[in-house]
Amino acid sequence: MSAMGGVSLPTDAKSNARENRTAAHSHIKGLGLRSDGHAENNAAGFVGQTAAREACGIVVDLIRAKKMSGRAVLLAGGPGTGKTALAMAVSQELGTKVPFCPIVGSEIYSAEVKKTEALMENFRRAIGLRVRETKEVYEGEVTELTPEETENPLGGYGRTISHLLITLKSYRGTKKLRLDPSIYEAIQKERVRLGDVIYIEANTGAVKRVGRSDAYATEFDLEAEEYVPIPKGEVHKKKEVVQDVTLHDLDVANARPQGGQDVMSMMGQLMKPKKTEITEKLRMEINKVVTKYIDQGVAELVPGVLFIDEVHMLDLESFTYLNRALESQISPIVILASNRGLVPIRSSTTSTFSPFNPSLDLPPSPHGIPSDLLARLLIVPTHAYTTPEIGTIVRTRAKTEGLAVSDEALTRIAELGGRVSLRYALQLLAPASVLAKVSGREGGMVGVEEINECEDLFLDAGRSAQVIGGAVGEGMMAYVA
Repeated sequence: MSAMGGVSLPTDAKSNARENRTAAHSHIKGLGLRSDGHAENNAAGFVGQTAAREACGIVVDLIRAKKMSGRAVLLAGGPGTGKTALAMAVSQELGTKVPFCPIVGSEIYSAEVKKTEALMENFRRAIGLRVRETKEVYEGEVTELTPEETENPLGGYGRTISHLLITLKSYRGTKKLRLDPSIYEAIQKERVRLGDVIYIEANTGAVKRVGRSDAYATEFDLEAEEYVPIPKGEVHKKKEVVQDVTLHDLDVANARPQGGQDVMSMMGQLMKPKKTEITEKLRMEINKVVTKYIDQGVAELVPGVLFIDEVHMLDLESFTYLNRALESQISPIVILASNRGLVPIRSSTTSTFSPFNPSLDLPPSPHGIPSDLLARLLIVPTHAYTTPEIGTIVRTRAKTEGLAVSDEALTRIAELGGRVSLRYALQLLAPASVLAKVSGREGGMVGVEEINECEDLFLDAGRSAQVIGGAVGEGMMAYVA
């Protein structure tokens, strides 16, 4: 944990790297725009929605120019028209260094934390801070690692580590260091052994294992180690360290009490407390220090993106707080998404006590958003996909999931997507692949027969409602008779 003007920086802050797995939008690699800003009909995993993608491209340019902070965008369109995919594409265009925090409108309702606190927490997650610190470090290959033991001052038969002798080697020479025993604990945690390349921060004592020295690269025929060259220059040097954190990381690092090394403190850390709120006073203090360091050029603010899907699920209290948060000096870019048309705004009473009582709702408003917030929004519409576009999407999705699908089956799925919905069509791909493998088709190739069988096995929402409605009707008639 390094300190920055009284504010603790978390050394174990999680990176913004995304996991590589086949999710709903794994095939989206970006907005698919040409250099002139116009969208290709099929590029970067995106199909259609050219006008919406071009509009989002302008938003990305505004974010990069840092002229979009404190503003908001609304993606409005029916279900399955690519609103979430657009938001994911914006995050892909911005890169992994820009924070991207996706949430759903219903996530803010909790019995432990207020709605406004949950909103502010996600606001702070979406604001990054790039801190540049010049640190004195000792960097080199470990050639000696010897702990010095002494008698336990508390008595007994045990012995304690009094000092750590460590020798580091670089291209320019070697240095023998006699370090505090607390650094020995950090070295054990990093699992450092002879031949590893490490660096030790002189001020904080933080230890980082860079990798295994490439002098040992031929030690084994097959090894899962990452080999790195011996550091150039002297062992003792000044190094600029760039650390990317979010304001929420700073909030948590400074709100969490720092435990000691005794047994009671360790037990207290093991017993996870309930989620608690971070005070506004602490956030204001952190903001002051952050602003000071931005003015000094030590840190750089990186406004990220907060994506709130199903925004119509927020209530009036949340919308009022959202308005205020957008006006604050430090705020991210907010992208909202809604698939509702003219619907009532949820009141606080409705969302808390009586979610099924429409009489407590406020008058209808476009997308379930108050008019004062709507006036701040850039609204980007999304439109329903055509049957050829659905066919292209299905083909792209099948390729992403590694499924073999015949052309006739793709045509059949595209017809289903146009008649029922895109989501229903995409959901039939995986079950149809299983049926093809069970049937013993060569290479697991999905044919029309598997698609038709899946259509019979798995109903869409319309047919399901008819079946259930008919069954309920027959049951009621039998009961009356």
